[in-house]
Amino acid sequence: MYEACAASFPDADITVMAAAVADYTPASVADEKIKKKDEDWSLRFSKTKDILKSLGEQKKNGQVLVGFALETTNEKSNAQDKLAAKNADIIVLNSLQDEGAGFGVDTNKVSLFDKKGGEINFEVKSKNEVAKDIVDAIIRYNHHG
Repeated sequence: MYEACAASFPDADITVMAAAVADYTPASVADEKIKKKDEDWSLRFSKTKDILKSLGEQKKNGQVLVGFALETTNEKSNAQDKLAAKNADIIVLNSLQDEGAGFGVDTNKVSLFDKKGGEINFEVKSKNEVAKDIVDAIIRYNHHG
């Protein structure tokens, strides 16, 4: 995923990082079944490359970079921290605390934060409508750049 994003990013005007990769990956992969022998067993994980942060470091004037934040606590401050830390232009916050939002439902409720200090809070609506709201917000942000 990182290689594909890094290859496409330089020519992109707007990049929306909607598909998150895992934060951690197994440090080693067994080539055969791991036989049961000990009472306890553990897996060691390594941190994966932060694609959003990497693209934020390469971002040029005129490019718009949009990321997502899935939060369960301190939602607003964590989303704003991510906006700054990743050098993104917009962060779309998904809170798992909101009724009708998140996974396993056909609706969502998001908030958008931009690096100019803007904040938009949407009500619960269909995921199709949420997607249109996000695209509209990106267009407005880019147009008023």
